[in-house]
Amino acid sequence: MELSCHEYKLIVESSPNMIWRSGLDGNCYYFNETWLRFTGRTMEQEQGDGWFGGVHPEDADFCMKTYLDAFQQHQPFEMEYRLKRHDGAYRWINDRGVPVFGAEREFLGYIGSCMDVTEKVEGMRLTEMAHYDRLTCVYNRNYLEILIDYEYKRIEREKGNAVFLMLDIDHFKCFNDEYGHDFGDKVLSAVASAISKKLRSSDFVGRYGGDEFLVILPQTSVSAAGRIAQRILEDCAALKIEDSKEKIGLSIGLSELKPGSKPKVVLKRADEAMFRAKRNGGNQFV
Repeated sequence: MELSCHEYKLIVESSPNMIWRSGLDGNCYYFNETWLRFTGRTMEQEQGDGWFGGVHPEDADFCMKTYLDAFQQHQPFEMEYRLKRHDGAYRWINDRGVPVFGAEREFLGYIGSCMDVTEKVEGMRLTEMAHYDRLTCVYNRNYLEILIDYEYKRIEREKGNAVFLMLDIDHFKCFNDEYGHDFGDKVLSAVASAISKKLRSSDFVGRYGGDEFLVILPQTSVSAAGRIAQRILEDCAALKIEDSKEKIGLSIGLSELKPGSKPKVVLKRADEAMFRAKRNGGNQFV
């Protein structure tokens, strides 16, 4: 038995999800009671692009572009953005929209369903804060140690390997002393970005200390690790920080973690190799 229009309306109005409907012009003409209770606004205030005024300014461009790109192609979309609640607080909303077609497959607009996912998003951000270095946006030392343990157990189980690269920025203290700590922070961020761009999706990089980074290369030969180290050196040497003409050099030490070897020992060897590279003049790997 098919549901009547009245029954469909009852389902939509009583839904815990915030539901909206747009027409052929892209403008929204309907919002259910859940949406209106959330925003504290009337149907008339939300219609057209009135609802868009409640989107957080930092999310507005992304939100509108996602919607319009999908609308032009008649494709489903999903996005998350912040929407102002009736009490003035911004809440993270998961918004899923799908195109609506008539009996003859003619395009009629969109219908969307939204949920408040603030707790999930904020929980994910707390997790990221626990795993990532805030300045460089690569893993922090605490999470690196978790990854090292994970790799150690994988290698023992699968009889594989991993190569550690310990990287230190040459003359970093001089950068701070001559140009200031803001310049030093920019060097750290630029180096972290350059390293990340040369790695595979299976590799890991993190900030191990002040100006030290650790790269973990699973299932990689020492010779292949050397090629990666060389590419990192070349990219960092090409970095331009502000108007400075300073060349960014790195001293890199390589060491292989194999079945039966201990991570602490391998890290120490990588650290020692890095210091040998530095004593040899820097901007090289050993």
